[in-house]
Amino acid sequence: MDAAFDLLGTEGWTAMTVRSVLERARLNPRYFYESFVGLDELAVAVYDRVVEEMGAAVWAALEKAGDDPVAQLRAVVACTVAFVDEDRRRGRILYVEGLGNEALNRRRIETAGMVVAFVEGYAAERRPGGEASAELGRVATSILVGGFNQLLVDWLDGRIRINRSRLVDDATALFLAMGDGAAAEAASRSAR
Repeated sequence: MDAAFDLLGTEGWTAMTVRSVLERARLNPRYFYESFVGLDELAVAVYDRVVEEMGAAVWAALEKAGDDPVAQLRAVVACTVAFVDEDRRRGRILYVEGLGNEALNRRRIETAGMVVAFVEGYAAERRPGGEASAELGRVATSILVGGFNQLLVDWLDGRIRINRSRLVDDATALFLAMGDGAAAEAASRSAR
């Protein structure tokens, strides 16, 4: 797993072969095939491990943030940015390499759907509203999750040239503005 993590996170899916993984891990083929059916299964296992590590870090950050929703949002954004910045292989595995492998891409899409559902549910518990609010919440959450993923890719690749602190500040402010905008639009629809 560590060898595959390193290969996937540095050289990418195209460099990840059974042979390259075994050479990096200094194992013979028997060990690979005792653990995995093939490379797709290994890549998904690596991805799942990174998602699990990030999830644990985000939960810990949420617990430390207290009850203030703005502090919670900022903690999640800061934690996510730090997680991918402190080991940039993680960001490549989470946001880039899934595009080159069908099994990994399916898992990435499933995971994004779970994140959207979590954020939507978390926000729904804290906002009033009926169906109009719920519909806009789904749209806003999808935009936020997908947009944040792309923001991280662009930042890690250097297409957005700001420091980590500024990225956290800007992303938090824009997320809050989008939430306020969605709430205002929902209220407007309810009043019609």
